[in-house]
Amino acid sequence: MQFSKSTDYALHALIHLAHSDRQNHVGIKELSAMLGVSESYLSKIMSKLRQDGIVRAVPGVNGGYELARPAGEITFLDVIHVIEGRQQLFECSNLNSQQHRLLSEESTVRQDHDEHKHGECLVKKVMDGAEQHLYQYLREHTIQSVLNAANKDCSYAKDKK
Repeated sequence: MQFSKSTDYALHALIHLAHSDRQNHVGIKELSAMLGVSESYLSKIMSKLRQDGIVRAVPGVNGGYELARPAGEITFLDVIHVIEGRQQLFECSNLNSQQHRLLSEESTVRQDHDEHKHGECLVKKVMDGAEQHLYQYLREHTIQSVLNAANKDCSYAKDKK
């Protein structure tokens, strides 16, 4: 599993917007220069973020983008879902295999001695659990939490001098 570069750029752009000293918006030229990506590519990413209400576009000659909600309310999972889509990470493709039948029969409750209630794929159950842990971790991390960690690291480095 690997997230796309678009997700990487989206997260970095949001961190830059949140970190901007200006209380205003940041233009696409500044964002693209900061991230080292073309304006057209970044514009597509920012458009997705705008459509989902994560950023707001400011029109005009000096227009740009700003966060549409506080950085502490924008989770990594929110951004990933916008950019990557809301898809399951794992899908069992062996539902009709002999292996699946063996695993599910070993783990199911026998209602009558002859009748088996077939359960879910045990491999999928493990993978779904891992996915839920990943999603929980990404839900716990926000744009603000990254800024806080960066500020803490900067303060620590300054204090050591």
